[in-house]
This record gives sequence, C-alpha cells and structure tokens, in this order.
Amino acid sequence: MLVFQKHDAVIGGEFTQAPMPHIKGDEVLIQVLYTSICGTDFHIYSWDAWSAGRVKPPTIMGHEFVGQIIEVGPENTTHQIGDIVVAETHIICNTCEHCLNNNGHICKNTKVIGVDTDGCFAQYIALPAQNALNMNDIDLPLEQLSMLEPLGNAVHTINSTDVKDKIVVINGCGPIGLMAIDVAKANKAKKVVAIDINPYRLDLAFKLGADLILDATTEDVVDKLMTYTNGYGVDVVAEMSGHPQAIAKAFRFLKDGGHMAMLGVASQPLLIDISKDIVFKGITIAGITGRRMFETWDQIHGYLLRKELHLDIIHTHTLPFVSLELGMEYMASGNCGKVVLKVSDPT
Repeated sequence: MLVFQKHDAVIGGEFTQAPMPHIKGDEVLIQVLYTSICGTDFHIYSWDAWSAGRVKPPTIMGHEFVGQIIEVGPENTTHQIGDIVVAETHIICNTCEHCLNNNGHICKNTKVIGVDTDGCFAQYIALPAQNALNMNDIDLPLEQLSMLEPLGNAVHTINSTDVKDKIVVINGCGPIGLMAIDVAKANKAKKVVAIDINPYRLDLAFKLGADLILDATTEDVVDKLMTYTNGYGVDVVAEMSGHPQAIAKAFRFLKDGGHMAMLGVASQPLLIDISKDIVFKGITIAGITGRRMFETWDQIHGYLLRKELHLDIIHTHTLPFVSLELGMEYMASGNCGKVVLKVSDPT
C-alpha cells in the first residue's frame, strides 16, 4: 500500500510502499478515505525539538481520518464491514488506574497513532475496535468527517466549564481554535472573542460568528479586553496558541474567579506570577489533553446530529493524497483552515 513515512530523523518524509496491516482479536482493518493534516503532523514533518524527543522513525505519519471498515477480527462484536468510522487516536491499556476510573485520556500507557504507532497517511490502517467510532448516522461530507478528532480537542476544551452566557476568549485561531469558536457559540456563550496574528484565520473566525476579532500584532489585547468587559476581564479563556507571550497576557485579561482551559503546547517554559495571576485571582486552570474517552465523542455526536457546527467554513483545502507536501506548505504559511487529503473512494 502507498504510505507517507517519516523514514529518518530529518525534516520531511517520503511516499513509499509498505505492507498491508494484518488484524487480530477485536481489531478492524480500515480503508482510509480522507485524512486531514494536524499541527502535530506538521511538527513531525518539520522535525522540531518535540518530535526529535518523541518520535522513533521509521513510522507512518498521520492520525486524523475517516475510513470504511473492510475486515473485522474474529473477536469483534461491535463493527461490520462497510461501516464508516473515524478514530479515537489514543490507544489505551484499559487496565491502569486512570483507565479503570474513566480517565483513559490520561492513561500512562497511551500510544498515539502516527506518533507512537503507524498512522493513517496510508491507504489502510488497523485499529482496536474501541478506537473506531461509527459515523454511519452522521450526514456530513466525508472530508468533514476526517476532521472530527481535532474537533474533539475543541469540544473537550470548551466543555471543561459551562460557557453559557459568559464571555469566552479563543486565544489562537488555528484549526482547533476555530473549532472552539464554533463549539462556544453552540454552547450559547454570551460573547466569543477571537485572538490571533494571522489575517486569514481571523477572517475565518469572523465567518464563524466571533463577536470580537483582535489582531495581537496591531492591538493591545489586554487593554481592549479590559475595556470591553468594563474592567472585569473575561469569564473563560480557551488557550490554543501555545505562545508564551500570548499565554502571559491571557492570565492578565482573565476575570477574577475565571476559568483557563489550556490546550496549546508551549515550545518553552513560561514564567508567570503565580501569586498575582492565579492564587489571588482565584481562577481555575484545566489542562486539556486529547478527548475524554468516550464522553467527548458522545458530545461530538450530539453537535453533529443537531447540525450546530460549521465544519464547512473551517475546511478550506482538499488535495489528493500525493500532494501531501503541498498541504504541509499551506500549514507552514498559516493561510489555511483544515487541509484534507483524499486517499481513496469508498467501495
């Protein structure tokens, strides 16, 4: 089968042929139909410091996709050939303390597909059955179904607190930040504020209905938001940027007693005044990793059945699988929302 593989510990990757995966037990074999490019994929492609310390080439990249089941293992009782599925990309042990207490998203033995195991930049992928989420009843284009894994990050972030009737800042409008705008609006936030430095993505935030758009390169976001809130600050910050300076400012415009949900991964340690910005403000901080398994997926299903989201706005580019490296160029420029690659047609 055709795959895109990180073969060596260098920038880039290559298309090559790899053996078809074989399944066992309750696993399923999936024909990949569409795959989308994640920021994590771009980090691995670029071979940054995080990737060099985590990924062990050779490995097939990619972890966001929609596919069709073409084979089920002999122990499988939950799936059928022909099912349209997406993936929970964290493969967990189901036996550790966290897993047994319904906290599988922080399982100490997690393996992430496309990072720790071979991923979905391939024509076929094998997965444990519990990681293949059935989407037969969802009426969305397949391209948009390939985007549900990162949508889960946005849903987990926003649903870490009740945002109804609150002022919510989305600090960083990459694809997941854009999805967070959508989810916050669906959850009846009073106002949603979008902050970024990229005009293309701020325009997408506007199209998604953000009530206030702030360009951090030209505006004093702390001053603007304190004025916007009559000096109180905002109720909730969804920190999606991972940028140390942006994070530091977010603590300043967060209201006393506010909620900080942190998904963005900083590239370096951050110096903050814990006493001033956290303790005496009485705020709560939620660290967000992955999706709550499988509560977040149930929530995603509900949003999609109710047609409350606008993934068509966030999905900006579709390319053939063999143009994956062009997709990486779009990611590098920032002038894109979600970039989707067509791998094959359903049978």
